[in-house]
Amino acid sequence: MAERPRNPTIIDVARHAGVSKSVVSRVVSGRGSVGEETRQRVLDAARELGYVVNAVARAMVAHRTYTVGAFVRDAATPFYGYLLTAMQERAASHGYRVVTATGSGRFAVADEFRALESLAMLRVEALIVCSGILPAERIVPFAQRLPTVVAGRPETHESITSVYCDEAEGGAALADHLVELGHRAVAVITVPRESSVTMGPRTTAMARRLRERGARVLEIAGPQREAAGSWVTELQRHEDITAVMAPSDRHALALLEQLQLRNIAVPGTVSVTGYDGIGDLASPLIGLTHWRQPIELIGERAVDAVVRLLDGEQPPDHHQAISGSLVPGRTTAPPAR
Repeated sequence: MAERPRNPTIIDVARHAGVSKSVVSRVVSGRGSVGEETRQRVLDAARELGYVVNAVARAMVAHRTYTVGAFVRDAATPFYGYLLTAMQERAASHGYRVVTATGSGRFAVADEFRALESLAMLRVEALIVCSGILPAERIVPFAQRLPTVVAGRPETHESITSVYCDEAEGGAALADHLVELGHRAVAVITVPRESSVTMGPRTTAMARRLRERGARVLEIAGPQREAAGSWVTELQRHEDITAVMAPSDRHALALLEQLQLRNIAVPGTVSVTGYDGIGDLASPLIGLTHWRQPIELIGERAVDAVVRLLDGEQPPDHHQAISGSLVPGRTTAPPAR
């Protein structure tokens, strides 16, 4: 039986590149001074030999784990799923691994806190928290022990670094879009901040901007998807309403289903907007008008920020609010009346 070929080692790379083992070690770890020409020769040799850094060995030598813990509230939803993927890819480019704990989307605050405790017990070097309900006060104790970044929500606590989409900008831009189409009576499916620190601020911004622009606003309590039928029932009591703003694309889709069941034309009778612009719900086939969050950029910058903190540096911005973009679709049009 033929022997299985062994994996190339750092010594093999050094011999192939014509340098010492310590030079290869400096290139692989990214620490220490190495000339650019030599560095490139080492990288070329590693690629030609198929050399892969042994993360365990590197951690033992450096007394580090090179591991970042990430808590994601619900990886089954497009927002958190895409955010997690972006973070994992960015972490790998920095030489770190991501260990993940996920909730079901129905976790209580206490459950999420315990999940963070479990991650910290795994000897992670830093934490990234992706949750729309965990209060800052429950995150601060971890931030005092480990470099911690909150990703994907507007968090401005002075003890926590954060990266998020500008919710106020997005909510206001969607409201402007409807007003400029001619809508003067608009329903907003509102969410209290204590229920979601993402959907809360964006729906508040929607209602505020509509009023600033002179539109009449009907606020309907949300955000449960199963309540979409009751939203439509409330709309039917107000015949002057010509548009509805949902707190997310998922809720907009639930609303569209209920409107179709009642033969209410979209956008002929009422226009509908969503929010997120991520995954399948961003498909032109559905054609939702929504605010698209730059989810990949949020994930990348969150990892960049946590790596800077690990290196003893401060990120360029302690709280990074990133702009999204308006995507007009088939679900909005000028009012018919």
